[in-house]
Amino acid sequence: MKYVLVDKNDEIVSVADLPDTAGKIGAHTYFKGVKQMPDDDEFDKLWRVMTKDEYELSFKNNLQNRQMGKMKYEWWKDIGENGSELDI
Repeated sequence: MKYVLVDKNDEIVSVADLPDTAGKIGAHTYFKGVKQMPDDDEFDKLWRVMTKDEYELSFKNNLQNRQMGKMKYEWWKDIGENGSELDI
């Protein structure tokens, strides 16, 4: 399974393809070794470890929220009473 090391700007810093048996804890330990940071708290202040799938889902959701902000498109308000866009 692919695990990613993500910084606080939501950018992937490193990718590791580890066995499924390693799990997220094993990936966390692996990346701590790569960064030579034995202290969990200091490591967690700088980076997050997640699966590639978790990152893609989180990134897509965050990207949409950042782009749309408070001005989310409410398509149902563009449709008139009879359901036609021409009814506006």
